[in-house]
Amino acid sequence: MTVQKPSLPRKTARSSGRDAYELLLEGIENGTLPAGTRLRETELAQRFSLSRTPIREALKRLEQQGLITHQPHQGMAVTSLDYNQIAELYALREMLEGMAAQLAAQHASATEINVLEEMVAADRVRIDDVTTLARTNRAFHQQLRDAGRNHYLAQALENLRLSLALLPGTTLGAPGRGAASVEDHALIVARIAARDPGGAEEAARQHIRNAFKTRIQLLQRQFTD
Repeated sequence: MTVQKPSLPRKTARSSGRDAYELLLEGIENGTLPAGTRLRETELAQRFSLSRTPIREALKRLEQQGLITHQPHQGMAVTSLDYNQIAELYALREMLEGMAAQLAAQHASATEINVLEEMVAADRVRIDDVTTLARTNRAFHQQLRDAGRNHYLAQALENLRLSLALLPGTTLGAPGRGAASVEDHALIVARIAARDPGGAEEAARQHIRNAFKTRIQLLQRQFTD
């Protein structure tokens, strides 16, 4: 009697499409697919062990989100942002993050405020670990927007985060920026805990202005190094 081994479950077209999108997005976010990278369906399919169909669907979705661009006679490439586009992103982020902090000061529960305080305390001991700090920084801003209780604002910030993923590296790697960013977060949380919407908004807006200043300095360094 022959015993058949159970076959491995096949990926459905839907799951393959989702996998392709998430793999490509992760590559853009972590810098393995930096701005300007040419994206060829065949090469990507081989790289991720997927068929070309889900890769094509993922590329189409990323193009709709503005993360990749179709270049005439060259094909798809990860979008490169010019200075004006970067400035526009930070201007919008300043406004939206300020609103998120303002709403958090009005709606965050005591437990949510405590979570934010604990996140700041934990980040103070990891300021030299840029990779981890970048991840916990995203988590902090996610918690901040969740505490604001506004679905549409949270969605707008998530869309903006995807566009910011096109920027190379992280400003938290600049000398002194990690520690300064954590203290910015501490001030935002303090204003939220004090139920000071205006103060929380201004602290958040200043935090983004500080990040933009560091980004400009990093861009300048690219042309002088």
